[in-house]
Amino acid sequence: MPSEDRFDWKVYPETGVFVNGLVAAFLKGNRFAASLSKKMYDETSTRFIDWVDHIQIPSSEYGKSDLAKVGYKKTGTCTHGDVYRNAGTYLFPIILNEDGEFRVAVKPEEIESFILSLGLGIVPEGRPFSAVRRADLNKEGTFILSAVERRGGAGFEASNDDDIKEYLESVSGFMERKRIFRNDIQGIEYTKGFVEGQCSGLGTSRAADAFFRAERLYWQRRNRAGQIQKSRQDKLGLGWGNHDHHTYRSSREHLVDLIELFEIMGYECRERYYAGAKAGWGAQILEHKECEIVIFTDVDLNEDETGFDYAHERLAERKELGTVGLWIALNGESILQAGMHHLEARFDFEKLRKDLPLLGIKVMQPFSYFEFLKQAFTEGERWAADESRAKKVLERGAITEGQYEEFLKGGVIGSHMENLQRDNGFKGFNKASVTKIIRETDPRLEHFGGA
Repeated sequence: MPSEDRFDWKVYPETGVFVNGLVAAFLKGNRFAASLSKKMYDETSTRFIDWVDHIQIPSSEYGKSDLAKVGYKKTGTCTHGDVYRNAGTYLFPIILNEDGEFRVAVKPEEIESFILSLGLGIVPEGRPFSAVRRADLNKEGTFILSAVERRGGAGFEASNDDDIKEYLESVSGFMERKRIFRNDIQGIEYTKGFVEGQCSGLGTSRAADAFFRAERLYWQRRNRAGQIQKSRQDKLGLGWGNHDHHTYRSSREHLVDLIELFEIMGYECRERYYAGAKAGWGAQILEHKECEIVIFTDVDLNEDETGFDYAHERLAERKELGTVGLWIALNGESILQAGMHHLEARFDFEKLRKDLPLLGIKVMQPFSYFEFLKQAFTEGERWAADESRAKKVLERGAITEGQYEEFLKGGVIGSHMENLQRDNGFKGFNKASVTKIIRETDPRLEHFGGA
């Protein structure tokens, strides 16, 4: 079946009510966690539930039938009990245990930073920089707040890995990797070889985690909204543990190469996405099951090209540039010098919309506003125009002389941060509304009557 049919994501309102009820019950039983939840909301505009990695609930209070009613199925076991997941949602796993404890584990990006911010003086289980580390932070009766740090591990037990040196070298290597080349073909081939080398020495899951830690940092250093929001979350030691997906833009020529590069790291193609004929673009969505990292790869696309696997069959060259192609022509490939187009993280949507303007960050109008999905970009970061690139775009006829002069004078739109709120287990994306926002972020419209 076409990938877009196999990934027809649904809403699960009953599941959402059940899971929210579990979190509410836990916060009622653990005052320390309730206080942390309030700080998350007040100081970072995020919701406690979006930081949850997994929940353990006592089998004396909840049964298998309770989980089955809301779509959770047994997928395995761990030392704490049976593991249940609802694969049709983005929601976290639930462990049914027999020890009578109600445990919620949150997911900071770095566990030591989180513990330091709480002033608890706890030493986490697991060797530093291992695939999984954990710590119990607070216990009030049978209600236990824990934390889990994941660096390419999908289990629930702390690990003492022996690849720490290789992992740290990989993180450094990805941060230091060359991004500027004489031409894109040379850059793509170099990057592909570099990624293959990291994966062969470290393994795909660990390398994938190391890669995106570097990618988020590269994006953040060129995006003021990301810098400000990251500093808010770092005050509580949380980092970017609330990331939802990472968006890259690709030329039509190199989309196949970009997908291959991600597949080398263990990413699997999920649904293909087409925003509609008016938008003129599409994407391949990928997901890493162990790292739980989702990638959106944008590309200019015609309606008659949606029926084949454009992630693995190279798109034909064309003269005209759509919104994505123009961004690439002006800024470069996302996988090379331009970096990610945006990082999308989960927030309390309305709270962040109110808070960011107070911090000097403008927010664009929402392009999704439903009970199950809300989305909005921050105003685009303006990057200094590369004169030689802009000149080539002008000569190609993709922009006017006036637009060319405006780009040189005021810069071009580079990256965004995206405010997202998911509910009712909805794991997909809203196609109709994304059409509108992509048009509104077209650099040509940004200067001349656009958003």
